[in-house]
Amino acid sequence: MATPDKNGTPSLDSVSLAIIEQLQEDGRRPYATIGKAVGLSEAAVRQRVQKLLDQGVMQIVAVTDPLTVGFRRQAMVGIDVDGDLDPVADALTAMDEVEYVVVTAGSFDLLIEVVCEDDDHLLETINKRIRTLPGVRSTESFVYLKLRKQTYTWGTR
Repeated sequence: MATPDKNGTPSLDSVSLAIIEQLQEDGRRPYATIGKAVGLSEAAVRQRVQKLLDQGVMQIVAVTDPLTVGFRRQAMVGIDVDGDLDPVADALTAMDEVEYVVVTAGSFDLLIEVVCEDDDHLLETINKRIRTLPGVRSTESFVYLKLRKQTYTWGTR
């Protein structure tokens, strides 16, 4: 099961890790099939999966190639921030175009991935919405020319 450790982080047992790996291979895999692979009943797998979802340990989502659904421009954007990172990170998190936000300890304070319809949409997002946020000192954009690999199957190592 996923029981919180002293820091509140869920600590996962080997069965929960195996369930996660099964779902990373195929998010639509039936609970009965997962149960056979990990040695639990279908009902027990269903209960564990729900608990993992409720605790925020994992999500089950459809992952698309942005190009195939009308989003022609992706970019990684490095952001330098003056002062507290949290308000800037929160504002970025609220933007539909921003897919993820990472606080870093490198050349940038934040790294974000942006998915836009086209270059004009990317320019508007960066210039009119991101750069105008209070606390944003500078940005550097890394436009994706081609997506070579995008997986979520790293397992639970």
